[in-house]
Amino acid sequence: MSTLQGKRAVVTGAASGIGRATAELMAELGASVAVVDRDEAGAKAVAEGIGGIAVATDVASAADCERAVATAVEAFGGLDVLVNNAGIIRRSTVLDITEDDWDLVMAVNVKSVMLMSRFAIPHLVAAGGGSIVNTGSGWGIKGGGQAVSYCASKGAVVNLTRAMAIDHGPDGIRVNCVCPGDTATGMLAEEARQLGESADAFYAEAADRPLRRIGQPRDIAEAIAYLAGDGAAFVSGAVLTVDGAGTA
Repeated sequence: MSTLQGKRAVVTGAASGIGRATAELMAELGASVAVVDRDEAGAKAVAEGIGGIAVATDVASAADCERAVATAVEAFGGLDVLVNNAGIIRRSTVLDITEDDWDLVMAVNVKSVMLMSRFAIPHLVAAGGGSIVNTGSGWGIKGGGQAVSYCASKGAVVNLTRAMAIDHGPDGIRVNCVCPGDTATGMLAEEARQLGESADAFYAEAADRPLRRIGQPRDIAEAIAYLAGDGAAFVSGAVLTVDGAGTA
């Protein structure tokens, strides 16, 4: 693992789950981290634990995203890494999803990547280049049942990553995507609730993959930190699946 010493990073959805593990690991590796989340109290708790800053942000809001990036740049003197991790899920088919839920999933999972990147990229250019890591999903690569909005949104994140890598590579900006499998986070428990299943049964089913377990947030954070660091200096436009061979 390459060091992130001296890097200045923004991580969205960082109050819990994969985002929190990523913020914590990046701080361990020497980065200054802005913990961005709608959960202000949770963001502050994580920031206090890692010596970073917290920015309460609705990532579906252009004004909030612009403020989050500006706050991080003011605090750290610039920006080197953006991790677009914030996400939500609504388990449903096209027959029963509401338009409001569809729009919300697309706004949080896809629009936020565009917005945060739009405001971050000029600062990455000013720093001489940098790294953007987007959190996709195994269901951005293959389909899944009763999750049409989530699958559509994560498929969009995967190809948005490739398009951004092409557009901004000449500026020295690498753009990559990590696609986790089922991971032990609050979102996974929320999926079980939405489907009316017990968490234990849901987790057991999710562990039915070659490595015989679900992921831990740190598993995904390690992959994100690798892509953020200089050890991945020639890696851009990549889609890294971290799912215990679940999609294999």
